[in-house]
Amino acid sequence: MLLTDGQIVNKIYHIRGQKVMLDRDLAEMYGVETKILNQSIKRNLIRFPEDFMFSLTDIEWENLRSQIVTSSWGGVRYLPKAFTEQGVAMLSSVLNSERAIEVNIQIIRLFTKLRNAVLDNKEVLLKLEKIDKKIMNLGFDVKMHDDEIETIFKLIDELRVKKEEVLPERNPVGFKTKPKNI
Repeated sequence: MLLTDGQIVNKIYHIRGQKVMLDRDLAEMYGVETKILNQSIKRNLIRFPEDFMFSLTDIEWENLRSQIVTSSWGGVRYLPKAFTEQGVAMLSSVLNSERAIEVNIQIIRLFTKLRNAVLDNKEVLLKLEKIDKKIMNLGFDVKMHDDEIETIFKLIDELRVKKEEVLPERNPVGFKTKPKNI
């Protein structure tokens, strides 16, 4: 395996409501320069419609850089390109190195795992939403219940403190050692 799932996941960003990867991160993973990656894309631009690849806006780039905090990218002459899952898949038809193909397969498998994880949790989210709706439909005053729950926890804490105060001092259990005479 060339990369760990964690290394790949750390390079997936959420931009414009989509999971995307940046050209420079992909180039690094594929073991090529960003310039070479972008030249290959320019020669095959018809393969990359807007829903496969787009350039970040100045605002998106600034927001992303502030999220990343430690940027080793330095200054850029152009705004990075973002690739959706389909765009990453299309890159495999543009880049033919063995490493690029292997990394691409890893990335696509990871995107699939992420999508399946979301689908698996969708059922749980729907159940939570149903419970939330039931609570709202029953007319519960959430603030009132929060206060009651807080009161219960305070009473439990008070009982625990009183119990600790009431307990008598116990003799320690175990062997007693005789003091050594010097």
